[in-house]
Amino acid sequence: MEITEVKVFPVNEEKLKAYVTIIFDNCFVVRDLKIINGNTGLFVAMPSKKRKDGTFRDIAHPLNSEMRTQLEKKVLAEYEAELKKMTVAAHKSMEALEGQKRHHDDDDDDMR
Repeated sequence: MEITEVKVFPVNEEKLKAYVTIIFDNCFVVRDLKIINGNTGLFVAMPSKKRKDGTFRDIAHPLNSEMRTQLEKKVLAEYEAELKKMTVAAHKSMEALEGQKRHHDDDDDDMR
């Protein structure tokens, strides 16, 4: 089974860093994985459901450590790539705003 697509949706919370959707073999989707900032760093939490007794139970999860490792590596790599894209976009926006401010300031100078 191959992970053919990973979609990351970052959020701005203390522990929860992103929601993730993964697609297997271009034909099976699993939604609501979470990237959590835990005590030892980032990890991927599987989608879960709250039970009547208040505990949570995973509703989809890898059955072996090899698949869990593969899934975590791919998801966390995509998360890092998404953060880099967001950082680049933020820098471009800031540069554009600075350019507009300079242009506006130049126009003010011309009017004097």
